[in-house]
Amino acid sequence: MPIATVNPATGETLKTFDALGAEEIERRLALARTAFEQHRTTEFGLRAELMNRAADLLEQDQQDIARTMTTEMGKPIVAARAEAAKCAKAMRWYAGHAEELLADEHPSAADIKDAGASRASVHYRPLGVVLAVMPWNFPLWQVVRFAAPALMAGNVGLLKHASNVPQTALYLEDLFRRAGFPEGCFQTLLVGSGAVESILRDPRVAAATLTGSEPAGRSVAAVAGDEVKKTVLELGGSDPFVVMPSADIGRAARTAVTARVQNNGQSCIAAKRFIVHTDVYDAFCERFAEGMRQLSVGDPMQESTDVGPLASEQGRTDLEELVDDAVRLGATARCGGQRPEKLDRGWYYEPTVLTGITTGMRIHHEEAFGPVATVYLVGDLDEAVSVANDSPFGLSSNVWTRDDGEVRRFVRDLEAGGVFFNGMTASHPALPFGGVKRSGYGRELSGHGIREFCNVTTVWHGAEPDANS
Repeated sequence: MPIATVNPATGETLKTFDALGAEEIERRLALARTAFEQHRTTEFGLRAELMNRAADLLEQDQQDIARTMTTEMGKPIVAARAEAAKCAKAMRWYAGHAEELLADEHPSAADIKDAGASRASVHYRPLGVVLAVMPWNFPLWQVVRFAAPALMAGNVGLLKHASNVPQTALYLEDLFRRAGFPEGCFQTLLVGSGAVESILRDPRVAAATLTGSEPAGRSVAAVAGDEVKKTVLELGGSDPFVVMPSADIGRAARTAVTARVQNNGQSCIAAKRFIVHTDVYDAFCERFAEGMRQLSVGDPMQESTDVGPLASEQGRTDLEELVDDAVRLGATARCGGQRPEKLDRGWYYEPTVLTGITTGMRIHHEEAFGPVATVYLVGDLDEAVSVANDSPFGLSSNVWTRDDGEVRRFVRDLEAGGVFFNGMTASHPALPFGGVKRSGYGRELSGHGIREFCNVTTVWHGAEPDANS
């Protein structure tokens, strides 16, 4: 696809960009390697000073970069401002915690002796140049949650962003440059997906991280595996939202609306499959559908808008096909299920609640990337766990219960990278984030995330010779 800003609220192409040529890509790879040799030896104090400065600049730019994100991919402006603020918070968190998270570790005296050493320690050293292949749905946050820990660990970054958010991508390079990071520490590569393989195979690139679709993840993982390079993948999700009889149904239904339509429903960790116990099914469905009907769909630049357009025309077409297939096979649209009649421009779709889902429907197996919820009726805890796990994905999960025994069971048996009780899934710099099954591998954020792109180095010192020997 072309590298261009296309406003999804109108379908208008606002700005196009030329892809970098081979000579410029080579120059930037060389610059990245040179920058790493300088940056890897800097002290944590200096890195923290630069990262905090980047956070300051981002906060100053909050309104402008929020408008850029909304223009490029359609998220409501209120959410765009919140995304910028969250990025600044993560930058400050890593600036304040990186040194302790990467501090040298020392085994016990007994273990050192048993290893035949006089001294032993474990050190975390940066890997080098890391290629980040990032998606459009959280165009600032997805990048910062990689860049902040990577730069604080002493690595440098090359960003291949989604082709429909080029101005946000260029802003990120400029942000780290203005903050004072050495030239080449963080570079944006305006290239198409076809250029990723050759960049990843370049010996100056040490590792890669990708957030995106399952096919994209498979492609990057295959190349990296062939080159024996480390990867972290965060791919699709079809997160369950389980509601048990002891739940606060009012709160659960209100949270379900937000959990489903956050970012216009275009989030890997958005709740998508609502699995409801028969005792509370009718009450939950009624409140949930009514909450979805009440949402304001329209211009994402308006402060009152709850749901903006999908990011692309193809994305809306894909979502429509999933809904149409389900309805044709017997599902019921409790609300929505079509394009809003009042909006004749842009790629909008009504918030939709589908019930009567069966395993033969595509939407049961495929990720619905838009404001469409599927609701399942279950009779007991065992069935709830079974339906929740009946997905190729395992990113996160949400469970509403006040029963301690059920809590223990869901923690033990849900196949997901996270279990959020009585609330909705959210990412935070202090908590590891990632999934299992086809949702990918590795972790972002927290200490786990910053160590993903470190060389965990064992240092062993032989026993000192006996003075009398």
